[in-house]
Amino acid sequence: MPNIQKVSLENITVTGLQVKTKNIDERNEQTQKIAPLWERFFQEVLPTLSKEAIIYGVYHNYESDAMGEFDVLVGADNIQNTQKMQSLTLQEGQYLMFPVKGVLPQAIIETWVKIWAYFEDESIDERRAYTTDFEKYISKDEAEIYISVNYF
Repeated sequence: MPNIQKVSLENITVTGLQVKTKNIDERNEQTQKIAPLWERFFQEVLPTLSKEAIIYGVYHNYESDAMGEFDVLVGADNIQNTQKMQSLTLQEGQYLMFPVKGVLPQAIIETWVKIWAYFEDESIDERRAYTTDFEKYISKDEAEIYISVNYF
């Protein structure tokens, strides 16, 4: 996969709306929670953000691996926290950054498929840490997906 970058990140605080889900539930419109979470964010939170705010989709509190439950927080930096919102700090540490370019959200979904395939390759030097992974939205057609990793 081209343009993957190894990066070391400092702590970043993100505030927003959160749900608990698992990948198997996200494949079914009746049980998916991530798409409705984004809809709520666009309706309730996005109109209140400053132009400088950076939007994030954060995956954390992994029960185990890609098959277990995890929390998803959709939010931004520099948000005023309200009672219905949660805040979390993106874990500092080692990440692989996968660039995303194209029509969103389809390009995000396609990149996640490539990420899952990348980590199935036993010849790579990294393994997913399943601590904190996140999407950082740059523009209407560009994002970056950061995956927390352990190096071997």
